[in-house]
Amino acid sequence: MNILFFLKPKSETAYIYDSSTLRQALESMEYHKYASIPLLNRQGEYVGTITEGDILWGIKRYTHLNLKEAENIFIKDFPRKADYAAVTADSDMEDLIQKAMNQNFVPVVDDGGKYIGIITRRSIIEYCYEKLKKMDKNS
Repeated sequence: MNILFFLKPKSETAYIYDSSTLRQALESMEYHKYASIPLLNRQGEYVGTITEGDILWGIKRYTHLNLKEAENIFIKDFPRKADYAAVTADSDMEDLIQKAMNQNFVPVVDDGGKYIGIITRRSIIEYCYEKLKKMDKNS
């Protein structure tokens, strides 16, 4: 099965640029109600994932932080505990599922490393669930 069947394209996903400020990142994550979000550079390449935990630990590094100061702190300066591993469009299902077991979503990049979207763990589970239901009906 082609993994692109599960792809949620870039145009339908939220992401932030590594040049975003802390304030912009917080506002985007709050608006979308995400605990983690893909991080891209200005060339559109996937460079990692920023999580609530990364932001909290980053904030700890800055004393007397206020919202005005948050406009001068850039997300690319925050250390990240772990980035979500990406797959390419020609990856196989085994690779996709292995990554999805440990991450909420799997970023998908093209051959040039450009971010093209995500595959959510939920979409994979829903697909498997529907397949199981069909198998039960046919038994």
